[in-house]
Amino acid sequence: MLVYFGFVAISMTLEHASPSKAVTHKTYRKLYESSPDTALEKVRQIARENLTNCLRLLHYCAANHVRLYRFSSKIIPLATHPDLVHWGYLRELKQPLAELGRFIRKNGIRVSFHPDHYTLINSPREEVFTASVTDLAHHCLIFNAMGLDDYAKLIIHVGGGYNDKESSLERFLENWARIPNGIAKRLTLENDDKTFTARETLYLCEKLQIPFVFDVHHHTCNHEEDSDLEDILPRFIRTWENTGLRPKLHISSPRSETDFRSHHDFINPDDIYPILKILKEYPSDFDVMVEAKQKDLAMFRLVKELGRLPGIDIVNSACISIP
Repeated sequence: MLVYFGFVAISMTLEHASPSKAVTHKTYRKLYESSPDTALEKVRQIARENLTNCLRLLHYCAANHVRLYRFSSKIIPLATHPDLVHWGYLRELKQPLAELGRFIRKNGIRVSFHPDHYTLINSPREEVFTASVTDLAHHCLIFNAMGLDDYAKLIIHVGGGYNDKESSLERFLENWARIPNGIAKRLTLENDDKTFTARETLYLCEKLQIPFVFDVHHHTCNHEEDSDLEDILPRFIRTWENTGLRPKLHISSPRSETDFRSHHDFINPDDIYPILKILKEYPSDFDVMVEAKQKDLAMFRLVKELGRLPGIDIVNSACISIP
């Protein structure tokens, strides 16, 4: 069994390479009052810088054997803000986006987005649902502009419980029927740390036939008393069948016992080693996204530390083998 590791958005090693520089709406409006052209040019400039840094990060990934990377959702600032509906950002940024896609395909890097927590498909408020679909469409359009097929996924949570989790799950199913196919085919669902457990998220994934991203830390924070990994893991793996993609997990470690849900700078190998030992019994390789404050440094350290444990061999700086 091979396990491939990746990191989220930012490298702690590359200098001056942020892919998520921002222009706040307040800054945009202030510039707009003096000169609308200057305001839009500021947004354009930051977007181009972010895309340039995305390409730098992907080169860094390829050079260090990293085949799993998550883009920041903020690479194009204010892209969906009503004040910039006139900005044809996909047309203007067509070339750098296409260049990113070519590099991704050439180097076999698996990429994703994780839209922000306000993206709520199961919201009872129509305006929130509509805004969520708009945001998801924006992410899909970026992948389309990169020339990436639907193997490039978006990861979202189920949403809010709204004081009635059973009804909220069913509302997700009802609203799913209203999501355009071009968006739906890119979506995956992840269990969260407060509301919807792995079992509840799997209920939706199995019913809708969409992949389930298993977050190990979230499962530790939020699970039923009778929850059993021996039941969850094979079901998780089955949701990825026929996708052409390796089943994907998220791993993070708690910052402290008193701040258990927040992410630590690094990953404690003990937080993933027991699950890896179970997964080796299944005929599949896996992808693991490291969610830690120290980003790529945490990922590289985790691979090294796992390599010291029984039954694990290091393949390269971002991949291990469990015979």
